[in-house]
Amino acid sequence: MYSKFFKRFFDLLASIICFAILFPIILLLCVIGVIAMKGNPFFFQLRPGKKDKNGNEKIFRLIKFRTMSNEKDENGNLLPDEKRLGAYGKFLRSTSLDELPSLINIIRGDLSLVGPRPQLVRDMIFMTSEQRRRHDVRPGLTGLAQVNGRNNITWEQKFEYDLQYIDDGITFLGDIKILFKTVLKVVKRSDTVREGTVSDLDFGDWLMLHGMVTESEYNEKQAQAKELLKL
Repeated sequence: MYSKFFKRFFDLLASIICFAILFPIILLLCVIGVIAMKGNPFFFQLRPGKKDKNGNEKIFRLIKFRTMSNEKDENGNLLPDEKRLGAYGKFLRSTSLDELPSLINIIRGDLSLVGPRPQLVRDMIFMTSEQRRRHDVRPGLTGLAQVNGRNNITWEQKFEYDLQYIDDGITFLGDIKILFKTVLKVVKRSDTVREGTVSDLDFGDWLMLHGMVTESEYNEKQAQAKELLKL
């Protein structure tokens, strides 16, 4: 009953209230972002959302505050993440303030407050059909995986938590517990990035690193992801 009828109403009401309350902070970060990033303070990226009636993931445009610059080398290639991530970007990530613009995605219906965190399209391509069941529901700004290790657990564990959230039954009380735990995580600034890294590995890179896919399989999947992004 909650997941089918009340959850969307709760998402819409809560996100509108949060956006209204946090609007001064969002506006301030927009101004600071323009200066720190030398231009557009926002970061847009296509992500897979809830499956449509045909069983295909709906691709939507996620909006966040930009945390990395667009600095390039002499050949026009983007510099490594660690060189493009400055003090301001690290602050946004550690406090999760970069996520505030995603409230707009919740209002639009792309996201829910709680659900499986939307990954990259190139991550989705490497998922098994079982793992892609996570897209049977609307993705969330936070989720069960985010309060159980976030970026300090394996990709497989993330997907297990995503499916557990769905299979155990989505309830109002369960969502409230996850939101409460999320606030504690944000306050403690814990698990924002995997230890020893600046940005977490993509799922495909993770599989390659652990010898779970061959180089040819990896390249084929990456090509499939690029084709999906053209649609």
